[in-house]
Amino acid sequence: MAETRTMMLMQAQSRAAHPATTDRSELTGCPWHDVKAMLRQVGLRPTRQRMALGWILFGKGDRHLTAEMLYEEATRAKVPVSLATIYNTLHQFTEVGLLRQVAVDGSKAYFDTNVSAHHHFFVEGEDELLDIPDADVVMGKAPTAPEGYEVARIDVVVRLRRKA
Repeated sequence: MAETRTMMLMQAQSRAAHPATTDRSELTGCPWHDVKAMLRQVGLRPTRQRMALGWILFGKGDRHLTAEMLYEEATRAKVPVSLATIYNTLHQFTEVGLLRQVAVDGSKAYFDTNVSAHHHFFVEGEDELLDIPDADVVMGKAPTAPEGYEVARIDVVVRLRRKA
């Protein structure tokens, strides 16, 4: 599913990079019909709110957002949506593989539109999450999962702070 979403986004970005071959409405990088297709492909009904939030999330390339950040963007875009709906939608998108949730504190979670295997830097004091390419992190032996479980993924979050 992640590969399909990535492929669809790449096709949309390719169309945006070659405006002579597309009409003006396709220059957003994530056309409305691509969001609808992504939602249908993962079994989510393309409601008006899911479509609008999907367009905001995926229309700007790979990025990291909290629910509050998405709520602010939706408000600026005049999308009538509650913070509770934002949280529900982010969790639904995560469950079906369209997003990846990254916990940086017990109370703060970011949602990453890049669902490929990679790790993160967290800039303390600035509340910014940055990608670390997967090849830049070398993991030793992964722990053995308890009986009846398997390791779903390993997340590495490296905390940064500005030098004094």
